[in-house]
Amino acid sequence: MTRSKSSLAISLCLILAALSNVVLEAEARAFFVFGDSLVDNGNNNFLATTARADAYPYGVDYPTHRPTGRFSNGYNIPDLISQAIGEEATLPYLSPALRGEKLLVGANFASAGVGVLNDTGVQFVNIIRIGQQMRYFEQYQQRVSDIIGPEETQSLVNQALTLITLGGNDFVNNYFLVPFSARSRQYALPDYVPYVISEYRKVLTRLYELGLRRVLVTGTGPIGCVPAELAQHSRDGSCATELQRAAELFNPQLQEMIDGLNSEIGANVFIGANIRQSSIDFISDPARYGFVTSKIACCGQGPYNGVGLCTPLSNLCPNRDIYAFWDAFHPSERANRLIVGQIISGSTDYMSPMNLSTIMQLDAASNV
Repeated sequence: MTRSKSSLAISLCLILAALSNVVLEAEARAFFVFGDSLVDNGNNNFLATTARADAYPYGVDYPTHRPTGRFSNGYNIPDLISQAIGEEATLPYLSPALRGEKLLVGANFASAGVGVLNDTGVQFVNIIRIGQQMRYFEQYQQRVSDIIGPEETQSLVNQALTLITLGGNDFVNNYFLVPFSARSRQYALPDYVPYVISEYRKVLTRLYELGLRRVLVTGTGPIGCVPAELAQHSRDGSCATELQRAAELFNPQLQEMIDGLNSEIGANVFIGANIRQSSIDFISDPARYGFVTSKIACCGQGPYNGVGLCTPLSNLCPNRDIYAFWDAFHPSERANRLIVGQIISGSTDYMSPMNLSTIMQLDAASNV
């Protein structure tokens, strides 16, 4: 084992050791998920849309070895956070299995293809736009209230942990989707970003109004470096400049907006998760993290395996653990583990104003 791999193994062991303490200290809490394909765990399976991950080899490394609707070879980010807080994975809100006591675990409302803006992902037709996701959450609260009553439901929601992941599609599947999209004709990029941020602020404000008090908010990843964009824009493997510029503009403005919202509320309700930085770490130096490549997707076709989604006819790598990207857009399970490791215990370079371990410790102390 090389020194870098040995260091990584030690770091992962330390994270797991710290995590076991967090789980022991934390009381059971519900977990809610809103957003796009990075966090969708099967809602789109129940919709007539092309934005689906319900066919092999999606799920090839999931415990059942079958596709679940997750855009991953195995676990996705919400799964790994559920494990971190000592809870079972939340079910998709549209799943018929989400009923009775399963509702008390929480719910996943995310839908692949959506963005902050309603016109993002229109090509996918039937997806659960963020406004509808929040209306489903209101419906969820009524369903839970019918089981445990309104006061206990309010307590469950107030004490829950929430994850929301939006923004990437507003660039990839909207602004930059075609050479001259409606949004790119309407806005120059430096003006489009504040517009998306202002609309995102309305979404977060609404989540607060609905009772959520601990919300992890991820920025966009390095969207110019995903295999799909390399396939379209890169001859030498370098990241797409304009998409990277979009992420560089978006993420700091998102954190500034989060800080402003928290200041208005007078509490750290919203926590910024800089997944762009945690992803750039292994994209810029894949060997340090045990990957053989951060440019070629494990599953796909065309240049960098970056054309279209993964299908049964796609090229499929035999060892998913050494690929940073599973398909043209989405990290592999192992890359997701690295991202979640930073969410759990990362410094303020990755988590602002605090990481998940600190949140769990603070909330456990306040519930004593």
